[in-house]
Amino acid sequence: MHIHRDAAEAFYVLEGEYIIFIAERQVVCPAGSFIYLPAGTLHGFRVGDVPSRKLNLYSPAAMVGYFDDLSAALVAGEADDDRLVKIALRHGMEVIGPVPEGYL
Repeated sequence: MHIHRDAAEAFYVLEGEYIIFIAERQVVCPAGSFIYLPAGTLHGFRVGDVPSRKLNLYSPAAMVGYFDDLSAALVAGEADDDRLVKIALRHGMEVIGPVPEGYL
């Protein structure tokens, strides 16, 4: 679960199914679903029962560089929790914790 402090996020599910957690709610999102999350919204997601793909949109583009930094840390073997939290904070994202397990 995380919060984007300075950007709205939207998901468009291209294939499969995602389970989106928004605060205390969960929403099952099959292909074709569009979900908009205003900045400051606590959320997270996990893939449903089948392989899935989604398109993420951020406005403004506050996450530019986040996935590059994350990939570099993974490739370098520096993906410990502290490093990942620092990367997230640098890009305006606050990590709160894991997505809920027992929702479905």
